[in-house]
Amino acid sequence: MSRIRGCDTKPEVLLRSLLHRSGLRFRKNVKSLPGKPDIVFPKHKAVVRVHGCYWHRHKGCRFTTTPATRTWFWQDKFRGTLERDRKSEQALKQLGWRVFTVWECELRKNPTAVANYLASRIQISANISKIC
Repeated sequence: MSRIRGCDTKPEVLLRSLLHRSGLRFRKNVKSLPGKPDIVFPKHKAVVRVHGCYWHRHKGCRFTTTPATRTWFWQDKFRGTLERDRKSEQALKQLGWRVFTVWECELRKNPTAVANYLASRIQISANISKIC
């Protein structure tokens, strides 16, 4: 368990690289925000949380498995993770942040499409707010 990374995971690094190449600038793991989001776009008031399918229990994903031994321990651990995710997302939204969640399996399938989608959603919303 001590080897499990909390930040700078491979999916995070891949997504950050693609977003940076698309021209978006961001901060990473901002401690002052609830849940310490993985990627923060202060200019656009948006955050991206990169979730691993196993730890954050992506419904219907083949990577969402439960170990066969000590299942009670793992179920409690996963339940706690889901509860923290829910609370931090609510807190971010109450503070006026837009929250995007990217799943590890989505990045494995087509990382460029995920990055393009995020870039368009983040920049389009920011441009609309400038017009109004």
